[in-house]
Amino acid sequence: MSELTELTAVRLLEGYRKGEWGPVEATRAALERAEAIQPEVNAFVRLTAEEALERARESQERWRRGEPRGLLDGVPVTVKDILLQRGAPTLRGSRAVDPAGRWDEDAPSVARLREHGAVFIGKTTTPEFGWKGVTDSPLSGITRNPCDPSRTAGGSSGGSAAAVALGAGPLSLGTDGGGSVRIPASFCGIFALKPTYGRVPLYPASAFGTLAHVGPMTRDAADAALLMDVIGHPDSRDWSALSAPAGPYTDALAGGVRGLRVAYSPSLGGQVAVRPAVARAVRRAVERLAELGAYVTETDPDLTDPVEAFHTLWFSGAARVTQHLGPHQRELLDPGLREICARGARYSALEYLAAVDVRMDLGRRMGRFHDTYDLLVTPTMPLTAFEAGAEVPKGSGHRRWTGWTPFTYPFNMTQQPAASVPVGTDADGLPIGLQLVAARHRDDLVLRAAHALFEARVASAGRPTPSGS
Repeated sequence: MSELTELTAVRLLEGYRKGEWGPVEATRAALERAEAIQPEVNAFVRLTAEEALERARESQERWRRGEPRGLLDGVPVTVKDILLQRGAPTLRGSRAVDPAGRWDEDAPSVARLREHGAVFIGKTTTPEFGWKGVTDSPLSGITRNPCDPSRTAGGSSGGSAAAVALGAGPLSLGTDGGGSVRIPASFCGIFALKPTYGRVPLYPASAFGTLAHVGPMTRDAADAALLMDVIGHPDSRDWSALSAPAGPYTDALAGGVRGLRVAYSPSLGGQVAVRPAVARAVRRAVERLAELGAYVTETDPDLTDPVEAFHTLWFSGAARVTQHLGPHQRELLDPGLREICARGARYSALEYLAAVDVRMDLGRRMGRFHDTYDLLVTPTMPLTAFEAGAEVPKGSGHRRWTGWTPFTYPFNMTQQPAASVPVGTDADGLPIGLQLVAARHRDDLVLRAAHALFEARVASAGRPTPSGS
């Protein structure tokens, strides 16, 4: 049964159709794997075994009758504990959230999974309110890297990344406000997509505003496309949700990269110091794109680091999300979160609007850039996973997590689709990610190029095995 944890959602579903195995077997395997990895990796805030097995049995009966409910009937999935899930407390990594609330509503993406018969096996860890690029919190402790538990899994969707990497369900829902699906995907060696803003509806609205996206975290691009076909549809609770996509993302995978115009920016014009092992792995993957027929040009987008504007928007959002807390509740917060909330509360409306101006100009520049290029390729991260329990690498001189994530947060500001593709490891066996970015609304191109890399075996989500699991 453990072999089922090695399979993608696409392969699981194929087995259901052929009668090779059923949802009950797959769910039991995923739950056993989750329980085995939890002591060392700490990917979950809660597992829901009884409910999961009940849903799996219902799914198995539907498959027996030849009447599956939807595209993901019987597939084990996990959900980051930022997104509402009916019947389960959503504590957002915070001791300041009361678990005795009314948990009677699903977030839009969770609701779509439920409608399509997916089996929820647990909620995954997050830093408090998803505020930083690593996953640790006063509520649930440190989430560790599946390849080396002394290292961070990244964040803020670190629990989801570790769960997918280690076979505790092939699909997970993460959130991304500055890199939060792509950072842990890069560090843990899986695939993740931050869709165009509004493609996957979000409710309740994020206090971080239109920086916040919901996206799939999977082992490959085909599974992500399948998940997008489920969650990428409008929901009336999100006023900014986009209309339905033109067609299935799964249908767009087969186009390959031949003829696509690809811009390769190894360091954003020398603005970013990239580790040599990362640079080599990304360059090799880019060379393979050229061999597959893409027109590759080494060039840089016309942008300067927007980190101060991002901080204004991000810290203001953090101040807003904690605004209702009393003095006692504030004492329960992660000290780093408390610090940025205090800073965010001091910004004036004019300072906030000035940051919005920077954002709009950045979006204009990237729009012009994509008049010439279909895709932009960069490293996802300039480094591999560092020590667990730290916001920044030791000795880096960085003050905040944005210091070591310069490739990710700009594309939250521009609302573009961006994915992290696993393209190798460094000498310590730590994963390396390549980032694919396309113009707004061209999620299909990102998925198509990523799928081509997987098909060519340039990209691969290997299965790490922590020593204690």
